[in-house]
Amino acid sequence: MSKINLGRVGLWTADFDLQPMAKAQEAIAQVEGMGFGTVWVPEAVLREPFASTSLLLSATKNLILATGIASIHARTAQTMQAGWKTVAEAFPDRFVLGMGVSHAPMVTGVHKGTYDKPYSTMVKYLDAMDAGIFFSPAPSTPPQLVLAALGPKMLKLAAERCAGAHPYFVPVEHTAMAREVMGADALLAPEQGVVFETDPTKARAIARQHMNTYTRLPNYVNNLVRLGFNADEVANQEDHVVDAIVAWGTTEQITTRLKAHLDSGADHVCVQVLTDAPGTLPMKQWQELADATRSI
Repeated sequence: MSKINLGRVGLWTADFDLQPMAKAQEAIAQVEGMGFGTVWVPEAVLREPFASTSLLLSATKNLILATGIASIHARTAQTMQAGWKTVAEAFPDRFVLGMGVSHAPMVTGVHKGTYDKPYSTMVKYLDAMDAGIFFSPAPSTPPQLVLAALGPKMLKLAAERCAGAHPYFVPVEHTAMAREVMGADALLAPEQGVVFETDPTKARAIARQHMNTYTRLPNYVNNLVRLGFNADEVANQEDHVVDAIVAWGTTEQITTRLKAHLDSGADHVCVQVLTDAPGTLPMKQWQELADATRSI
């Protein structure tokens, strides 16, 4: 699968899903005007991603929308491939389907499904998508698919069967490992949380508020342990773990972290701006980020 050009730096945000759609559409048009080329939006228990991305795409001219991620447990493979092709046909070269196996609490608690053997489940799901039936007009260019991938097996699968991988909640060390596993040609688009705050206590408090959900999920904990962190220090969110996951400080310090991912093999970094008011639109910080990363 060919590798789409997402730009070097994009946004990852759930904040559009927490606004009325009319406000979200107005805001994402402003984000496009800032110069960002790609915005990633989640699913989880927020808006249905194919409907949401279509509405957001309709409010912009050239912006790429990507899902980070659409859960394979939320829909059948037939429905997933149909939704993917529907949006890709309507907005050529402007939609990337990021999909993944999600996490056991979400699968069993929300979708009432079974979470077992995620790698094998994904392989079977990709096979079923490939065999899917779609009688509507096909996309004029190849639709783009990336996998939420952390471990070596899923990263390799993302490189072999898809355009690449979208790792979430990862330090720079993971980006270097992922590039080595995936080879030179696959798209690598890690997420990076950032806090525009120079006071260490305030910055880490905002970071920990964000991290609370993820440090309780085995997939993320196991990934950090695989990279050399201790499970207890991850659970306790010790300072060096927080600092590895969330970049904070001056704009220059934050930009340095983004460059570290790019220098370690990332093609594109999805930046999630964290604030002490989650759910609001951090337009000021987004503009600051856009201005600082134009030349990266």
